[in-house]
Amino acid sequence: MEDIKTLKTKEFWLSFLLLLIVSLLGKYISIFPGASLIGHLVIALIIGMLLQFSSNLKKVATGGSSFISNKFLRLGIILLGFRLNLYILQTHGIKTLLLAIVVIIFAIAVIYFISNLFKVEKKLALLSGCGCGICGAAAVLGLAPTIKCSKDDEVIAVAVVAILGTLFTLVIVGLKPVLGLTEVQYGVLAGGSLHEIAHAVAAGNAGGVVSEEIATIVKLSRVLMLAPLSIILSIILSKNKPENEKANIVIPWFMVGFIIASAIGTYANLGEEIIEILISLAYIFLGMAMAALGVNVNFKVVLEKGKEVFFSAFIGSVLLLILVYFIARTFF
Repeated sequence: MEDIKTLKTKEFWLSFLLLLIVSLLGKYISIFPGASLIGHLVIALIIGMLLQFSSNLKKVATGGSSFISNKFLRLGIILLGFRLNLYILQTHGIKTLLLAIVVIIFAIAVIYFISNLFKVEKKLALLSGCGCGICGAAAVLGLAPTIKCSKDDEVIAVAVVAILGTLFTLVIVGLKPVLGLTEVQYGVLAGGSLHEIAHAVAAGNAGGVVSEEIATIVKLSRVLMLAPLSIILSIILSKNKPENEKANIVIPWFMVGFIIASAIGTYANLGEEIIEILISLAYIFLGMAMAALGVNVNFKVVLEKGKEVFFSAFIGSVLLLILVYFIARTFF
């Protein structure tokens, strides 16, 4: 009922319009060389943060930001499912999925462990590890409700995966001539070690058509793990609650929607044009959610808490790159 009341207010629709403009602007800017490495979602987040410097725009944006950052995020992730072609994953065998599982477990465990050494809050450490291990900003926003992180922690984790993903994309492309990898192996390295889908595709493209295709497949294998990991984390975190608190396992129904969308996109023969429209809509909704997040960010908290987790994730990303490099050379 509360959601219906929100949708009927003038404040919500003014906020909707402004955040839609921000998302579309982020999408447009991301087309340009260099900006494409940063990506549509992170650019929308940055613009949303800049809205805070105008009291009038901030007031308008926050009118529906809570609803949009929550509901539109879930809708965007569901629509992203249409990109995940289950048939292509199936034809490339169990090896790709096993790589995705190894990468995710390694990234989360290592970044969480190193973050604890630097006294990073456990929820922020876990969220950052998930973002680096799975699919960047979408994973951060998708898992934050399960981990029960603050909005500031979400922004910090998004910033970490965006900056490190961009940095390591440049590193991989720069090192390509001396890595001694085949096109398939290089695609595995890009898709298995980089954080965002955009990063994996950009780095894979530098190796040719085959590398780009393999990088995309490997990366989407990691994206597929977002749904089961969300359920696993919910179960684990519910068991770690104090005895006087009732365990509450959160079923991420929007992740179920993600899987259903994947199945529809794979087997319903929707056509490439329709799939592309749905994916574009997904990123517009996700961009609006990111902008809504940016409007509410606390800059002081982000600056105070961000340094240690960034350094921890950097070390973890270096180790992940080394691991995937040896896996690519040995098994692909």
